[in-house]
Amino acid sequence: MTQEIEGIEPAVPPSGTGCVECEASQGWWVHLRRCAECGHIGCCDTSPDQHASKHAKDTGHPFIQSFEPGEDWYWNFRTEEMYGDGPELTPPTSHPADQGVPGPRDRVPEDWQAHIH
Repeated sequence: MTQEIEGIEPAVPPSGTGCVECEASQGWWVHLRRCAECGHIGCCDTSPDQHASKHAKDTGHPFIQSFEPGEDWYWNFRTEEMYGDGPELTPPTSHPADQGVPGPRDRVPEDWQAHIH
């Protein structure tokens, strides 16, 4: 990937440290993804509500980046391709390491594995 890509806005900060919709509903997630265009933080497709994919579908924003500590890969929803490199996004580039996976810890049900995709 080149450094200037339509659909990636490196200067836009993330919307927070958790999935926007899950936070609003007191839900939980497995992993987090960051919209590379507007900074929306949503939960991954393994999570019960799959908010990152829903955000991409609703907005047409094509790229997400992992919002997990130590990961910086991108996913392109239009081409269904993963990229191992791309522009560096404005920090923070992940949720806090002590937040837990799945998280947040205090909202994850004991039988969480029965609820994932």
